[in-house]
Amino acid sequence: MLRPAALSLIILCSVSCLARAQQDVLNVDGRPIYKGREIAQTMHYNGAPWLIRESRQREEDCQKMLENLGVEPGMTICDMGCGNGFYSLKLAEMVGKDGKILAVDIQSEMLRLLKARAQEKDIDNIELILGDIDDPKLPEGKVDLILCVDVYHEFSHPVEMLAGMRKSLKPDGKIVLLEFRMEDPNVPIKLLHKMSKKQILDEYQANGFQLARQFDGLPWQHMMFFAKTEDTAKSQQ
Repeated sequence: MLRPAALSLIILCSVSCLARAQQDVLNVDGRPIYKGREIAQTMHYNGAPWLIRESRQREEDCQKMLENLGVEPGMTICDMGCGNGFYSLKLAEMVGKDGKILAVDIQSEMLRLLKARAQEKDIDNIELILGDIDDPKLPEGKVDLILCVDVYHEFSHPVEMLAGMRKSLKPDGKIVLLEFRMEDPNVPIKLLHKMSKKQILDEYQANGFQLARQFDGLPWQHMMFFAKTEDTAKSQQ
């Protein structure tokens, strides 16, 4: 049984940690701000056709991204903010029958669209997960790779989401983050939906991640691979 002093210390630490997490995300004039960055609103499921637009390959070179992702057969990969499954379906074929895709979205309508597309293609190694705005609902320590394509900037609770994602990764697992380049004025995307490398590094390093590598060969997007910091990885082994 815990002594009263020890119990009080645990409660105090928990409250302190929660307070710090809440202070990280501020609201200015009703807009959520994290480390100086205004958080974008989640794209509504009515906009799902944009995710599978014919011009996407030309604009983003999706095939080159997949070639540099490091996918191997048998992997467990999370498609975070999967939408209607543009990448989930491709990844499901890449990991093969011994692999699994965990398709996470906070809109059940998106998951229904993905389910229909998977059934049409007879793909059965995709697990649909209805996440919360502050919890990806992923299994702990089971995921090889989490792919976040143009979705992280919409997380209303980035601290909590990154904590949940970190717990879900295997010790050598990685988050692969794609965001439209803030540094490039020629990328025809609204500023609210862009991120700079500096901002990305600031946010991820503050949440237990370190940059493992990056690929700069995509037309419009940063592609950055994040591993758990050494202390975090060791504590979860």
